[in-house]
Amino acid sequence: MSKKDSAKATLNDLNGKEWVKATKSWFVVNPKPRSAGQANHPAKYPEELVSRFLRFFTKADAWVLDPFAGVGSTLVAAKELGRNAIGVELNGEYVEIGSRHLEKTKGSGRTYLIMGNAHGTLEHLGEIFKDSIPPFSLLMTSPPYWNMLRKSRGGNDSVQKEREASGFDTYYSDSEEDIGNLDDYAEYIDTIGEIFDRLEPILAKNAYLVIVVQNMRDIDGEMKPIAWDLARRLSKTYALRQEMIWCQDNKRLGCWGYPTTYVSNVHHHHCLILQKR
Repeated sequence: MSKKDSAKATLNDLNGKEWVKATKSWFVVNPKPRSAGQANHPAKYPEELVSRFLRFFTKADAWVLDPFAGVGSTLVAAKELGRNAIGVELNGEYVEIGSRHLEKTKGSGRTYLIMGNAHGTLEHLGEIFKDSIPPFSLLMTSPPYWNMLRKSRGGNDSVQKEREASGFDTYYSDSEEDIGNLDDYAEYIDTIGEIFDRLEPILAKNAYLVIVVQNMRDIDGEMKPIAWDLARRLSKTYALRQEMIWCQDNKRLGCWGYPTTYVSNVHHHHCLILQKR
């Protein structure tokens, strides 16, 4: 193999030292303050988080897909790093907020933030590219953590209650198409699995997926292992390679369960790493 062909075969543009640092199984990313518009989204993940995975799993000019795009964090990071990205988002308000932010973002990547249902991602891509949908090197997203945002978790003042008092969204939408509004847990897991099953054909050979999720404590005190159940379901189609743990150490601690019941302050997310077989 020539040096030119060898360079093409590499996963990313990192040197050895950068590669080693990027493979640590946990890391801390504390989100920067949001803009006034972005603050209305109840669960935006930070561009710094996306950039970490884009640098490792893609090279310049690669295509990245986010079927649960929110206000466009994946697309913003991609544009800044010279990657091309497409995001699909059900909530029209979030599409408008994200589109305005993308216009102000500097970078060479091409981005498309589309209003639509994640189920219809293939159809949306067909409208943009007709019969020549590019192979996506990375699928990076964070789907709704089941119906977590619709459930009050704790009796004392919480961020959720503060957002409600300030007039910010506390959940994504009232749409029947919103996966975050499903009440049946098994249906939620399988619905997300079906969405990713449909996207497998448009992923490049050996492409990776990074799915950011969090386990949750339900209102009855039982933990729903969303990350682990999704990993099991997605493994029917993709190879589960590993997980990384995204930690936040700047979140406020809540006094949950005191003085009778153990309830943890959950300040970490699971980043599931899967790969096209």
